Amino acid sequence: MRILLWLLLGIITIVSLIPFYVMLMMSTYFTEDIYSGIPLLPGDYLLENLKTVFKSNFFRVYTNSLIVSVSAVLIAVSISAMIGYALSKFQFRMNRFLNYFIIVTMMVPSQVGLIGYIIEMKNLGMGNTLMPVILSWAGTSFGAFFMVQFIKDTVPNEIIECARMDGCSEPSIFIRIVLPLIKPGLATLSTLVFLWSWNSYLLPLVTINNAKWYTIPVFVSTLGAVYRTDYSAQMAALAMATLPVLIVFVLGSKTFIKGITAGAVKG
Repeated sequence: MRILLWLLLGIITIVSLIPFYVMLMMSTYFTEDIYSGIPLLPGDYLLENLKTVFKSNFFRVYTNSLIVSVSAVLIAVSISAMIGYALSKFQFRMNRFLNYFIIVTMMVPSQVGLIGYIIEMKNLGMGNTLMPVILSWAGTSFGAFFMVQFIKDTVPNEIIECARMDGCSEPSIFIRIVLPLIKPGLATLSTLVFLWSWNSYLLPLVTINNAKWYTIPVFVSTLGAVYRTDYSAQMAALAMATLPVLIVFVLGSKTFIKGITAGAVKG
């Protein structure tokens, strides 16, 4: 039985890695050669594709994406953790309404408020910069909902009450007691926000018109000449853009699984 399980996991892993392998192989060919069939063996055009990528100011775009993703993680995690602590451990008049409000906003597509958000950012003087892309993560309803449930299940009320009786202030309770207890949840949310912000395409596309502030998804879509899309160069850029995602997921995989499953089994 164990052998069949490992065999099944191996097959699933190979099938999952096939698109990534094909992307690497496509990055080693001339664009027009790709149309003859899916390449399974490496070609000899990789250096030319890399030259095309780096000639297009790739390092600046890479830095822009790192700034956006790291800033998004810091903002989303800190605000979501504070919202989760407030709604799960404090009882006040609007508590139930705010919980329902968060759930309802999760059901509304983000594209619905896109035009209003763009107008707001323009009136604040933040148009055509990285700020609209970063600040959009300050109000992530999923992050708030996730932290509410996580803190409710993992932080005992008795610990907070004992800290209050000892004269500990609410900010100190949150920083010294709550945050250490919810590290798996913070790591899980950080991983998800990093992946989502790194791969975000629509918001940077409609808010940034200056190539100086492009992020990787928008940059990749513009690679090529006026009358020709360079798919091989795009594959090379995507392969390099995938590295931070793989590193983040590998480093945080154990904590990610622990955070996802926390509270699923009650003793």
